[in-house]
Amino acid sequence: MKMTKTLVAFCLSAALLAGQSFTAHADINLVPQDLSAAPTLSAQSIQSLTWQPVDPSRTQITTLANSGQRLNDAELAGPVVAYSLPANIGELTLTLTSEVEKNQVFAPNVLVLDENMRPAAWFPSRFFTYQQPGVMSADRLEGVMKLTPALGQQKIYLLVFTTEKDLTQTTTMIDPAKAYAKGTGNAVPDIPDPIAHHSREGTLKLKVKTSAGSSILVGPLFGSSGPGPVTVGNSPAVAPAAYTAAPAPTPAAKREPIMNDTEGYFNQSIKQAVDSGNIDKALKLLDEAERLGSTSARKVFISSVKGKG
Repeated sequence: MKMTKTLVAFCLSAALLAGQSFTAHADINLVPQDLSAAPTLSAQSIQSLTWQPVDPSRTQITTLANSGQRLNDAELAGPVVAYSLPANIGELTLTLTSEVEKNQVFAPNVLVLDENMRPAAWFPSRFFTYQQPGVMSADRLEGVMKLTPALGQQKIYLLVFTTEKDLTQTTTMIDPAKAYAKGTGNAVPDIPDPIAHHSREGTLKLKVKTSAGSSILVGPLFGSSGPGPVTVGNSPAVAPAAYTAAPAPTPAAKREPIMNDTEGYFNQSIKQAVDSGNIDKALKLLDEAERLGSTSARKVFISSVKGKG
């Protein structure tokens, strides 16, 4: 599959880490919708996967084993996980956790695909940073992804995998004695920290919740020239239909034309909402403006989003 950019709007506030052994340095240059460095996967290989539906009301726990499904790609290593998420419940905040087990950990990469299975965003392994154990959690790699499915989509997809390069790297954890000393304000002992080697296997946990925060917009905004239905897994399954723009609201009979000042106000507010990354607000303003009879609000919205792409 050719890695073409899907129309996206971006506003990301998560701290990103980089480095061979994960350290507390923010990678401010990571842009998820930049797919130029992502592995190039064929449409045929992606369509051959069995996509696991995710229930947003519960944590999805997946164990990766050598017997799991794979993709035939030189960059990828070991089994992959393919998730299918509902795209009609608003903005999604996804927390993906990979637990350290016996000083080994699966370093996840996540490729986000829209409803037509076209790549929309990529979160490389350096996005998922080391987190110390807590009362109810173990040592882990973890990252929070915020996604906004475009209007009209029914599904979006997450492909989780690790790479041959990731397997050459390690994650430096914190020794429990050091963590305890820091937590109690005592002197931190001068002892080496344990090292977790990156592995082809591991345990993933995916939590999903809706969110009103700013995020990445996944999928085309208006219209689509993407492919038709595809076959997913071993049996035929109808993929979500390509998104077609909903018709603009029909003006009510004898409606007075929208005043120029009112239309100007909505256009400026839409532009400001997009500039600040609040796509949800911009869409609501667009709906209200068109309900009042605006003929320019949609053009302003589209041009503003393209300006941020």
